[in-house]
Amino acid sequence: MQHVAVILAAGLGTRMKSKLPKVLHRIAGVPMLSHLVRAAEPKFDRIVVVTGPDMKTVAEAAAPHEVIVQHERRGTADAARAAAGRFGDGVVTIIYGDNALVTGATLGRLRARLADGDAAMALLGTRPPEPGAYGRIVGDPGFATRIVEYAEATEAERAIPLCNVGGFSARADNLRRWLGKIGDANAKGEFYLTDLVAVAHAEGARVAVIEAPWDECRGVNSRAELAAAEATMQARLRATALAAGVTMTAPETVFCSADTAFAPDVVVEPHVVFGPGVLIEEGATIRAFSHLEGCTIGPGAIIGPYARIRPGSIVGDGAHVGNFVELKAARLGAGVKANHLTYLGDTEIGARSNIGAGTITCNYDGYAKHRTTIGADVFVGSDVALVAPVSVGDGAIIGAGSVITENVEADALAIARGRQVTKSGRAATIRLTKGKH
Repeated sequence: MQHVAVILAAGLGTRMKSKLPKVLHRIAGVPMLSHLVRAAEPKFDRIVVVTGPDMKTVAEAAAPHEVIVQHERRGTADAARAAAGRFGDGVVTIIYGDNALVTGATLGRLRARLADGDAAMALLGTRPPEPGAYGRIVGDPGFATRIVEYAEATEAERAIPLCNVGGFSARADNLRRWLGKIGDANAKGEFYLTDLVAVAHAEGARVAVIEAPWDECRGVNSRAELAAAEATMQARLRATALAAGVTMTAPETVFCSADTAFAPDVVVEPHVVFGPGVLIEEGATIRAFSHLEGCTIGPGAIIGPYARIRPGSIVGDGAHVGNFVELKAARLGAGVKANHLTYLGDTEIGARSNIGAGTITCNYDGYAKHRTTIGADVFVGSDVALVAPVSVGDGAIIGAGSVITENVEADALAIARGRQVTKSGRAATIRLTKGKH
């Protein structure tokens, strides 16, 4: 039997006050839609994403999964009907695209509930600490007869703690039939997916309720809810890292991306931010107030404090990247040290080389980027500018304050600065002269 997930992602998210479609707002560096797709992929044979018209960016985020367009936005049930031709003949699970925190395990439980044979539909519910305006699930323990929206609920119904999340699972043939029976006789004149429960119950079908923790079921309809979802996801990511053998001295101050990867025995100090695409290998230390994105940090390396590692950078085994050092598309070999106030962009540095404070690679000429290649065991003095494209051979020494515009051969000493001139007594003469005026 084939299992199909249908993700409803056609909403504009008016309350987000943004031109960006709601499901493309990011949590832990990843669009909400991508979180849900990743959770669904291991549990379903096919994923179908329903978007609205002129939502090319959402379709791109859904790739490589199939996309169906809801040409007129007439409610969530209408969106689900747009995908009905792609339900197949197995079990279909429908979930809202803004339920970014729902895990694959919960989606699997929802889908698998039908196998018990005592229900024709499974519904996802939760118990929020403050139920507020959520729709309430009405019925008997473990089963639902209808979902009542808060605005239409009685006081007794509003007191029900079990709330609707927006996940439904049923056989494809049943789901098509029930969707066809949903009407638009409501204040907005829309077709509501929540009416599925009442329609199924009216046919005598039983609707089972699967409960999930509130932290998985937060919907996102505003910037405040997006921030709350971010906090929940960050807590989840930190807990996963700690359980995998990462030391975080102040976990609540560390921010990860959904794909941040840590090996065991990594140490992360306070106030570190990991953007997308970061791998930290075994025994590395990331010191306080550093920002990393799109990079690999090798075993035993030390980054920071106050370092910025930008995309395309690889820091080798045991290398040191210190305070106020920025790397961009830079590859540092094993044991390289760049400890202070340095910019290394589009740069290759061989093993054990030492980069002095204030060194910069001048990689941009106003039109194109160029690379700097520094060999192994090179010593670069303080306040050096390397004007790319340029290369420095193994074992070379670059004198402090030099501007290097030509290649330096291996084991050479390169000095490129004006010769110092000292004029004895001139300072005293200047002071006397200035004093007369």
